[in-house]
Amino acid sequence: MSEDTAAGTSSCCASCGIAEVDELKLKECTSCDLVRYCSDACLKDHKSQHEQACKKRAAELRDELLFKQPESTHRGDCPICMIPMPLDLSKSIIMTCCSKVICKGCEYANLIREEEASLENKCPFCRQPVPKTNDGRSRVEANDPVAMRYQGREQYNKGDYSSAFEYLMKAAKLGELEAHYSVSCMYQDGLGVEKDRGKSLHHLEEAAIGGHPEARCNLGCEEWNDGHTERAVKHYIIAANLGHDPAIKYLMEDFKGGFVSKDDLAAALRAHQAAVDATKSPQREAAEYY
Repeated sequence: MSEDTAAGTSSCCASCGIAEVDELKLKECTSCDLVRYCSDACLKDHKSQHEQACKKRAAELRDELLFKQPESTHRGDCPICMIPMPLDLSKSIIMTCCSKVICKGCEYANLIREEEASLENKCPFCRQPVPKTNDGRSRVEANDPVAMRYQGREQYNKGDYSSAFEYLMKAAKLGELEAHYSVSCMYQDGLGVEKDRGKSLHHLEEAAIGGHPEARCNLGCEEWNDGHTERAVKHYIIAANLGHDPAIKYLMEDFKGGFVSKDDLAAALRAHQAAVDATKSPQREAAEYY
C-alpha cells in the first residue's frame, strides 16, 4: 500500500490493508500520526516504505509542540498567593519541610503575622514547624523532584559534578523543568558527563516546552548560530512573552537587522511588560525592603 493511500486510510492497516473492526484495534505509528497498523509484524514490514514520511511528520509534530506559546513560565504560580512567580530566583524560597517554592512576599507576610502574634515559626504552606536542619534530605529520599534538583545544585556548587548530574537527571526524569535546563548545561559543558550536543539540545527543548524562558532563549541562540534566523526569532518572541529580559534585547537587535517586524516587536514588548507586571504584589514589594 502506498504512503499516500495509507495516510488517507487511517481505518485500515497501512501494511496489509485490513480494516479495523470491533475485535481488531489498529495502533498508530509510535512516531507520527500518519498511519496505523494491525500488528507489530505489519509495522516492521512497512517500515522501509513509511520511514521517510514518518521522520518528516515526526519533525513537524515536534515543531508544533516546540513553538507553542506556554501559558506560563516553568515556575508557575506561588502556591499561597496564586500570583505568577518571578523569574528572579532570589525572590522566592524553597520550604525544606515540604519542598514547596513560595514567593518572598508570602514568606514576609507569614513572618509579620508570627511576629505580631508571637507565634512559633512554621512553614507558610504546610503549617509544620520549620526544620532545624535545612538540607532537605528527607524529601530527596522521598523522590521529590524539587528537592533532588536543589540537592543537585548544591553538589554542583561544591564541584562534585558527577553527583550533581545524577541528582539532576533523576529530577529531570520526573519532569522537573529547571533540572532539564541544568542537565542540558552539563551536557554542553561536559561537567559530570561527556559532552553531547544532541542530548543537550533535547533537554533544552524539554525545558523550553515547559515554559523555561532562559532555555527558550538559549535555543534561539543555537538556531541563530546554525543560520536558522526565522526559528531563532520565534524562540526569542516566546521567551519575551514570558517576561524574559534578554529575549527583548535580542529582538531589539534583530529588529535593527531587519529580521523582526515592527508589529511583532511591539507585540512582544507589550506581552513582556504584562508578564512582568503580573508577578508584582504589595507583599512582594514590601519583602524587598524587609
